[in-house]
Amino acid sequence: MTSVQSLTRLPCGNRVLDLAQTHVMGILNVTPDSFSDGGRFSQLDAALRHAEAMVLAGATLIDVGGESTRPGARAVSPLEELERVAPIVELINRELDVIISVDTSTPAVMRETARLGAGLINDVRSLRRDGALDAAAATGLPVCLMHMLGEPGDMQDNPQYQDVTREVAEFLAERMDQCVQAGIPAERIILDPGFGFAKTLQHNLSLFKHMEALHALGRPLLVGVSRKSMIGHALNRPVGERLHGGLALAALASVKGARILRVHDVAETVDVVRMIAAVESAE
Repeated sequence: MTSVQSLTRLPCGNRVLDLAQTHVMGILNVTPDSFSDGGRFSQLDAALRHAEAMVLAGATLIDVGGESTRPGARAVSPLEELERVAPIVELINRELDVIISVDTSTPAVMRETARLGAGLINDVRSLRRDGALDAAAATGLPVCLMHMLGEPGDMQDNPQYQDVTREVAEFLAERMDQCVQAGIPAERIILDPGFGFAKTLQHNLSLFKHMEALHALGRPLLVGVSRKSMIGHALNRPVGERLHGGLALAALASVKGARILRVHDVAETVDVVRMIAAVESAE
């Protein structure tokens, strides 16, 4: 019989993620046009140094992305994305003891980075690009499915929902079914509500408030709100002044049961997670 404890252990390539606790995923954008840190880590040495700093600060996953998904971002070719991402995945796998997540929707990038040591596929398009389902299944890696309507270029044009939480849950359930049919077991799936993707401020706030409803889907939740516009709009803060709002949301997400927090500010978020864990483990 499978023990309850073993169900929390998610194999990620040659490493294992224990989902009995909350983890911090550090963001490593190797793109010139990401909304917060575009161009800062596009050079190999700088990217490795930043990844190492995030691991030392307590990140247990590093999320490497080579295609910006900010509103209005330009598309990149599979070759261009692969040339950005593959070298840093290979280098991090060789130099650091950390699970590498690859933020990609591109089948060729999934296959090649899995070969180079990636442990998780994190797809904002939920494997809806042609060939992505088959590619992800072939890697044998776990996948993170995110809710988004449309594409980054048009997702914020006029998003509308009757009940945002219910509709996000229905979308994620449908994508899970598609994954299972393609050969990706449900036990290898993580879900992301997609804060900031095809959602207004009120959609984001309502979805966050009712996030616990997504636990009915039976899979771990990844939450990524770091420095996003929902914080900026709620607090009237530019990108560089959203840390405190982001930490508040990280704390709320952790208390609401999120198992992975995808962030730019790793050390500060790790303190939040550790403090909550200390209180919750007290007599």
